[in-house]
Amino acid sequence: MNTDFFIDLLHQVKEFENSEAYKPHYTVEDFRIWMNDKKYRKESPTQLFKNEQHQVSFTENEICKQVLLLGRYSKQLIRKGLADFPELANEEFTYLYRLKDEPNLTKIQLIERNGHEKQTGTQIIKRLLEHQLIEEKNDLEDKRSKRLNLTEKGKDFFHRSVEKVNMTSKILAGKLENNEKNELLEMLRKINDFHSHIYFQYKNFNIDEISETFN
Repeated sequence: MNTDFFIDLLHQVKEFENSEAYKPHYTVEDFRIWMNDKKYRKESPTQLFKNEQHQVSFTENEICKQVLLLGRYSKQLIRKGLADFPELANEEFTYLYRLKDEPNLTKIQLIERNGHEKQTGTQIIKRLLEHQLIEEKNDLEDKRSKRLNLTEKGKDFFHRSVEKVNMTSKILAGKLENNEKNELLEMLRKINDFHSHIYFQYKNFNIDEISETFN
């Protein structure tokens, strides 16, 4: 019998019980998830490519990893938060809320406000139209364009979903202090302003061209 293994296991269990992930009546599955998460947090691009001849920008790669993870966590949480509104759970709510704040947008304006590619945004708008949450009317100045607005049903969905969206947003902010939230918000706005510029001005550029432009 490997005594050291069991001693190490007990130390790991103790660490888990002292962590924020601990909850009463935890299961083996809870412990396994914590162990996996702990290992994942120790990983870095430097370690990942230590046997390869690649240059790795640790900080930038770590930012990318954390942003991707947060995006995945937020999507899962939003689906839970909007469980009573399945018509809004797949990013439709961002379009609905944008039209509430800024009515009478064209389709392309609404898609661009949400930072989507045209095909993705068109599918979201199509679903909102099918659920009768928004309506489209001909643009009086440009007959080729459509203007979008909330229907009465869409306005009702907005008002009824606000509480759940606020609840979800608070959970997404984690346990940050107010000053940390403000600092994070400022940094996110700064980086999103940068990417908004790329989105609008460099749509047809490939990644090498964008990298050369901003390096």
